[in-house]
Amino acid sequence: MKNNFLKCCGGKVVKKHPINLDLRTIQFPITAIASIFHRISGVLMFLAVGVLLWILGLSLSSQEGFIKVIAIMDYIVVKFIFWSILTTLTYHTLGGIRHMLMDFGYLDKTLVLGKISAVITFLLTIILSILEGILVW
Repeated sequence: MKNNFLKCCGGKVVKKHPINLDLRTIQFPITAIASIFHRISGVLMFLAVGVLLWILGLSLSSQEGFIKVIAIMDYIVVKFIFWSILTTLTYHTLGGIRHMLMDFGYLDKTLVLGKISAVITFLLTIILSILEGILVW
């Protein structure tokens, strides 16, 4: 028997498929990219909760704490972090709405509609991210 075939239980012959694990050469469809980004944004939001709770606690602790938060928010790096958190929250929310619409049957689970909804999610995120940048800065 050749090397590219594998004998399986019950006497069936199953062809072995090559496995490509090089992420630089895999071409994901936009629907997969949208789903992966939705998962990544969920993890980032989980991590951001700690930063947001720390800032909230500091601002509510006293008048001096509130003044410290205002001073901290003047730094460019902090503004960038807050803009990143807002953008991540926006994408995760829009991606979640997209997934819920598909799960509840309002969007058909076809490749064409999946691509269109993924592109709309990305475009809305970019537009809202620009508006959030204007708000933060």
